[in-house]
Amino acid sequence: ELGKDPAEVRLTNFIKPESFPHKLSAGPTYDSGAYATALEKAMALVDYEHLRAEQAQRRAEGKLMGIGLCTYVEICGLGPKGSTPFGAFESARVRVEQTGTVMVYTGISPHGQGSETTFAQIVADEYGIPIEKVVILHGDTDSTPEGRGTYASRSTAVGGPALFTALQRLKEKMKSIAAGLLEASASDVTLEEGKFFVTGSPQKSVAFDEVALTANTSNLLAKGIEPGLETTAFFEAENFTFPFGTHICTVEIDKDTGEVEITRYVAVDDCGRQLNPMIVAGQVHGGIAQGIGQALCEGVVYREDGQLLTASFMDYALPLSSALPVFELDHTMTPTTVNPLGVKGVGEAGTIGSTPAVAAAVADALGVAHVEMPFRPEKLWKIIHLRH
Repeated sequence: ELGKDPAEVRLTNFIKPESFPHKLSAGPTYDSGAYATALEKAMALVDYEHLRAEQAQRRAEGKLMGIGLCTYVEICGLGPKGSTPFGAFESARVRVEQTGTVMVYTGISPHGQGSETTFAQIVADEYGIPIEKVVILHGDTDSTPEGRGTYASRSTAVGGPALFTALQRLKEKMKSIAAGLLEASASDVTLEEGKFFVTGSPQKSVAFDEVALTANTSNLLAKGIEPGLETTAFFEAENFTFPFGTHICTVEIDKDTGEVEITRYVAVDDCGRQLNPMIVAGQVHGGIAQGIGQALCEGVVYREDGQLLTASFMDYALPLSSALPVFELDHTMTPTTVNPLGVKGVGEAGTIGSTPAVAAAVADALGVAHVEMPFRPEKLWKIIHLRH
């Protein structure tokens, strides 16, 4: 209607990076963002100008090629004070055994997000120890601390900082114990690569395992230091986190059958600091597949008398990997200031970006402003033959 490309409209209206934190008139405050950077990266990946030229050529040949572009901002990390009727904090209990094994009891209860791996990495990175020496325990209310659950892309954004805080407390205590072994001041002690040493003098050090053994077995700890290494920490965020991204989808619709073929899919997502890029990519892959399913085929169907016709997976259509393109993924990284890890959330990003990207591509191919989902062949065939 404006005669402008969708990308141009977005680049004109994006909030500028220097304007963050940005208070919205609707209430929320966006923590951080570089929206234009993500869009421009996606456009470069897909070679946007060439893609538009290709589209013009295909249309001249009578083909129905569409390009869909979606830029999104998502609210994640449910947990700020006052955002729910109850305290939506998270907690973590950490114990370092005399063997140097780190036991983590978390209130987060993952069910496929990979939090066990991510949390173990946080511990291994902070203490400089092998990830094999970290044990993550969750989901057992008999042993794990209080938690509010895994939803709203909050596991790492709220549960992660609780774990991080507990690790810092034990690290400071271990520095005090190491200082006694090194005959130094605790403020001068550094922990790197699993060794405690006086800053600037790494040649003389004590191992993480040795400090753990001393803490749990020695009767000669300095005055004021309790035996053992165990603590519980809670984290309640001051604000939500707001990940963002750009998804670009190209489709071609068969005029004779109404079938939609997704010919290319590019996604650039920003979930703040990435602790495990492979897990992030896996979350995005799954989300895109779900979003495409919603756009193209999924839907609950009832008969006129109210009888459900899609009561099982024999009748309810789900996306198949054979019908999906290779997802071309990239990212930008804009850390949040809401938590000490700089992480946002990514569990739902793929679904948020993919459905509107596919919808926009289908509408663009058909030359219409809007089409109701799902875009099943018979529906699109009717639209094509009414217009062409």
